[in-house]
Amino acid sequence: MRRKDREMPRDFAEKVIDSAKFATMGTVDVNGKPYCVTLSMVRDGGCLYFHCAQTGKKLDCIRRNDDVCVTFIGETQIPDGKFTIYYESAVVFGTAEEVVDEGEKIRALRILCEKFTPNNMSSFDGAIAQSLGITSVWKIGIDRITSKRNG
Repeated sequence: MRRKDREMPRDFAEKVIDSAKFATMGTVDVNGKPYCVTLSMVRDGGCLYFHCAQTGKKLDCIRRNDDVCVTFIGETQIPDGKFTIYYESAVVFGTAEEVVDEGEKIRALRILCEKFTPNNMSSFDGAIAQSLGITSVWKIGIDRITSKRNG
């Protein structure tokens, strides 16, 4: 990290991740070109989880090269009279793998829903019964994490 004065500890990074509404995951496509996609993610200990369809460009990228980089943006503020933005961010480097164990898959979907749709949890079991077979869940093991704050 170039600006060491803005570097924050791991627990700060985890707070940014846990409060973020979305993340951007970077991969490399089949032609060696960068490909990024915005996802809803949840952290569970040293792993991140996301869900998606069973096919698509991001999965083609991951299946070719499972190294990923995920960026989370926390609180931001644009102060009056200054040419800057105050922000919090966390960057995770890790390895993605498909969750194939049904119990882990349901647990990951549950914590995703508890984070993003907590008021709809009474419908969770019915939604799982209807869509578990067509939903893909992926886990990213956190190999390295950095975070910083400006402001």
